[in-house]
Amino acid sequence: MPLQKLALKPGMNREGTAYSTEGTWYDGDKVRFRSGLPEKIGGWTQYSPNQFLGYCRALWNWQALNQNQYLGVGTNIKYYIAFGGAYYDITPITTTETLTNPFSTTNTSKTVTVTDGTYGPSVGDYVIFSGGTAVGGLTITGEYKVAAIVSPTQYQIIAASAATSTATGGGTVTAQYELPVGLAVATIGTGWSTGPWGRGGWGSGYSSGIQEQLRLWSNDNFGQDLVIAPRGGAIYYWQASGGPSVRSQPLASLANSTAADIVSATFTSGVSTITVASATGIYPYSYITGTGIPTGTYVTSAYVIGSTSVPISSTTTLASAGNYTFSYSGAYVPTQTNQVVTSAIQEFIIAFGANSYNGGVLPSPFNPMLVRWSDQANAYQWIPAVTNQSGEYALSNGSYIMGARATRQEILIWTDSALYTMQYVGYPYVWSFQILMDNITVISPNCMITVNNVTYWMGIGKFYRYNGTVQTLPCMLRQYIYDDINLSQAFQVFSGANEGYNEVWWWYVSYESNGNAIDKYVIYNYLDNVWTYGTMARTAWLDTGSRQFPIAADYNSRLLYHENGNDDVSTSSPQPITAYIQSSDFGIQATDGNTSGQHFGFIWRMLPDVNFNGSTVANPSVTITLYPRQNSGTAYGYADSPYVTSSQTYGNPAPSEYTVQLFTGEVYTRLRGRQMAFNIKSTGLGVAWQLGTPRFDVKQDGRR
Repeated sequence: MPLQKLALKPGMNREGTAYSTEGTWYDGDKVRFRSGLPEKIGGWTQYSPNQFLGYCRALWNWQALNQNQYLGVGTNIKYYIAFGGAYYDITPITTTETLTNPFSTTNTSKTVTVTDGTYGPSVGDYVIFSGGTAVGGLTITGEYKVAAIVSPTQYQIIAASAATSTATGGGTVTAQYELPVGLAVATIGTGWSTGPWGRGGWGSGYSSGIQEQLRLWSNDNFGQDLVIAPRGGAIYYWQASGGPSVRSQPLASLANSTAADIVSATFTSGVSTITVASATGIYPYSYITGTGIPTGTYVTSAYVIGSTSVPISSTTTLASAGNYTFSYSGAYVPTQTNQVVTSAIQEFIIAFGANSYNGGVLPSPFNPMLVRWSDQANAYQWIPAVTNQSGEYALSNGSYIMGARATRQEILIWTDSALYTMQYVGYPYVWSFQILMDNITVISPNCMITVNNVTYWMGIGKFYRYNGTVQTLPCMLRQYIYDDINLSQAFQVFSGANEGYNEVWWWYVSYESNGNAIDKYVIYNYLDNVWTYGTMARTAWLDTGSRQFPIAADYNSRLLYHENGNDDVSTSSPQPITAYIQSSDFGIQATDGNTSGQHFGFIWRMLPDVNFNGSTVANPSVTITLYPRQNSGTAYGYADSPYVTSSQTYGNPAPSEYTVQLFTGEVYTRLRGRQMAFNIKSTGLGVAWQLGTPRFDVKQDGRR
């Protein structure tokens, strides 16, 4: 009888049984579809042998004006700039303390107790000491990790060497506390404000002893600089002009710096003009404070940055003309936000979930539904006024903002129950807000991705896309994925695009995961409209057009270039990537053309169709396994032997496997059953493969 082709629809289908989904693929790992045919995915190599601290949760790549390629790397512990293969620590300093004789040592011990009655760090936080003197034979200087909390005013660090005596001292020490660390996994309590968003409950801020939950970094490029914010924290700003080794600064501090001395001043009743050595950073409605300056004095008029004339207004007349020392404050940059996004074309910094301006009353409460934005092209001005475009707007549908993404024509905002569009309309309204759809779900702050002006995201129970209207994204793996995902770790779900292969990826924590680590992925090919899934441990992904390959982060605290080669080169020792795909069961065609299993079929020959384009090994090969089955409810292997062996010998194949190489024309088999599944797999170094259309020679057999 004619040869029977194995022609299956592209994509995996787990929405039924292995037999009811006949004509499709059922299972696999590290395989994609290209032009409708399954193939092994590309390998990955190290960006650098260096490692960073923590698990990376966000990546952002951009090119500065001097053509330098920078990569922002946000982890649950640190924030880095990756440049030239090195990781430069730019983690912001959250507070600086001056301590007197804070160190206590114990003879022969490396443990040092630090006394600080003002700031209480958490275990795992980092602190930088400088300026102190030796104590107990140790000089405590540089960066240290908080190892233990002794009391509300004392904590311990571990020195590089043991103390030579028991002593207390250190002199006058400057302690710079870095941004507090977050947890590596999500933790969920019960009741309002105990979920895995933010640092403790809403509005809890950075109070002593409250440790942030899963830190989900948001970051965005503002010109050639970088705007970053941990979820539930303040906004920070890194300036490329300072170089990669300069730490980022709180945006509020940059806007509230100390100015130079006033060199002259002339005053009239209620209105004053002052001249300063440098006016850079002083903006309209910034408050002026200092010796001899009445409370409530503020800047009233716009001026060119860098000029020396600053018009101010005061509720009272200044005492007299003369020289004054002052500082300026009152830009009211949000001190707490869940995410920041920059609108590159309009040049706004936008905070999603933030504390309100609240008429200038500080501290203002945190509102998880509030959207706040800076003045246009002015990152420091956040006070709404008729002379600028800063402002705020509280969304109404939902209880908190989950996340936001900037697209070509709008900014999309997800709350826990609705999707909003935010569009620039110009002065005086600045931004308009409209609900695109309510009663939707979104699984995490990082599960949204926009590709070719279409936005995709993972909900709780199904997938969505937005291309002008919100639609449910049909998925042949929906039941399998949502039965597999560990929803207690839903906030770890993140998405990424692989534009070179027309793919959107989602990584998630499965119930099989060891230690609640991300271990699996699901892929949607939006060109072919097909789905695949598999296993892979990654914590962040970035598809960047300015670099040759997509970049991912793994649990070894390394960055990896994906789609580069054929192997796993995440360490110095390349390892093979095991990739396979298995079909659903299909009926073995009888002589009369019947495939329903009325008769058994006897397969005596297979004509494989595999190419090995892109392989880097001399003799690439795959193994093909045929799994016969008597009935849908029986186990695989109903044949003359439990599994079929090949009469050909390529090396020493295991029983039941057919080794197929580049020029393997046919394989003789001995296989009997009503239905069968087909499996192709590779386990060798340097192997790349794509499956074509194998054919089988079948003879009709008996009915039992």
